Amino acid sequence: MKDPKTTTKALTLRLPVDQAEALEAIAGVDEVSINEEIRRAISAHIEARRQDEAFRKRLRTSIERNREILERLAR
Repeated sequence: MKDPKTTTKALTLRLPVDQAEALEAIAGVDEVSINEEIRRAISAHIEARRQDEAFRKRLRTSIERNREILERLAR
């Protein structure tokens, strides 16, 4: 079985030109690839969401709602 931390999934990302140019500049200053800069930003966003209590409450509600739907489908 593959290690989920080393398995990757290719995605396509479309950005407004000004954001793409800013991203290129930031990556250049940080001396990392644009991919790495995007991965860092996504990791920071995910961690911020994990710490956001309002998001966590909505997540728990979503989990429960989906559990109920899946249980009904399994009948």
